Amino acid sequence: MSWESSKVYYEYINRLTQQKLGGSHSAKSIMTSLDYQEIEHLSFEGNWDAIGKLMASHARKLELAGAELILLCSNTIHLVHENITKVTTIPFLHIADVTGLAVQQRNVKKVALLGTKFTMEKDFYKEILEKEYGLEVVVPDLDGRNTVHDIIYNELVKGIINKESKQKLVALCNELLDMGAEGIILGCTELPLLIAEGDVQAPTFNTTHIHALQAVNFALDTLKMVNK
Repeated sequence: MSWESSKVYYEYINRLTQQKLGGSHSAKSIMTSLDYQEIEHLSFEGNWDAIGKLMASHARKLELAGAELILLCSNTIHLVHENITKVTTIPFLHIADVTGLAVQQRNVKKVALLGTKFTMEKDFYKEILEKEYGLEVVVPDLDGRNTVHDIIYNELVKGIINKESKQKLVALCNELLDMGAEGIILGCTELPLLIAEGDVQAPTFNTTHIHALQAVNFALDTLKMVNK
């Protein structure tokens, strides 16, 4: 939800739209952006009710402004996604659903999940991957979870790209692969700022790109149906 990943979403969505439609096409989009400091503070307090109310308020603004599909550009804040779906009537594209589908399509059965401690330790994300997509999900040990969490909040959301931090994450990924994981979910929309495809000798699932791609596909498929 930091602007560091929001700008990547915006770029992905527009580039994917241009690739699919050609010419000078770009995406029709509406963005509502929050002060990330406030979200971070509430997250660390565990005040998910307040975050849910904020998400509901901004989701209503999007629908009233004419949006026809909602994306929540954060893996972690999907913890309160029901606050959005309860107050809106337009489709909501859940990031864990599109990620689970992408993992399935690569024939990966056991996958490691990296993200904030909230994403790695709570069930809201893993449960969808396990129950809806039949995946076995593993996460790092406590030290590993702390490492990923700290890199996200102390560096990536602030636009800090640190070579040593990248080496730590790659080493952590390799440990998880040695433990039997067949792929790595970059389950924080800031993590792809540091880890790219090819940095790890296994499939890596960039949730930012996966989410953006499925949003564009959904929008264009809907447009085709309307124009029939």
